[in-house]
Amino acid sequence: MARYMETLTIERGGFRIKVPESWWEFDVRPESRDDSIRRMVNERVAQHPELAQYRDTYVGFLRKSAADAWKSGAMYCGCMAESFGGDTPITGSVTVSLVGGRTREGAPLSNDPAAIAAQLAPKEAHREGDSWRKVTTVDIPGVGPAARTYGIEDIPIPDDSLNRSIRAVLMQTFIPVPGQEGKVALVAGSSQVLDLADSFFDIFDAITSTFRFAD
Repeated sequence: MARYMETLTIERGGFRIKVPESWWEFDVRPESRDDSIRRMVNERVAQHPELAQYRDTYVGFLRKSAADAWKSGAMYCGCMAESFGGDTPITGSVTVSLVGGRTREGAPLSNDPAAIAAQLAPKEAHREGDSWRKVTTVDIPGVGPAARTYGIEDIPIPDDSLNRSIRAVLMQTFIPVPGQEGKVALVAGSSQVLDLADSFFDIFDAITSTFRFAD
């Protein structure tokens, strides 16, 4: 799946991150996202007519990704929907959220990477096909250490009355926000293309490594 691409720097309030230039990046606010997505898909298809057969797939995937990002409180959502000659596009997404928590006494939770990693539970796959999760710490160039989980996980579907979940490749990196006790920037990458898990881990790691707090 590897393909060398130019990168595009996306800036938001308080941070910037680089994604491949071919990715889709858009406003996740409900009042504007549908028009934004429709316009972007039309522009991309006009530039690459061979993608016309995937128009509805792109629109559906991007709308769902935007809705999920909004529900999760994400400040940024970038999506990959690439055709590599197969019947359907290969899809994935990266979101950035500002999150934090407090103890029962109301004190901010520690955003120290080692402390966060200690609170995140790894999960072993007991047989082939089981979900799993690894917990580690990484160093983000120019930013510093961060806690990370990655694996194949069952992600609950937001607001689903049947409490269903979707199995996905998932990487989450918890980056401490300087000067804000208890706050972390959560960079989350996910894809439902499980067969390409290792490739997506590489992609999500590469994108996360470009994360920087704004000066």
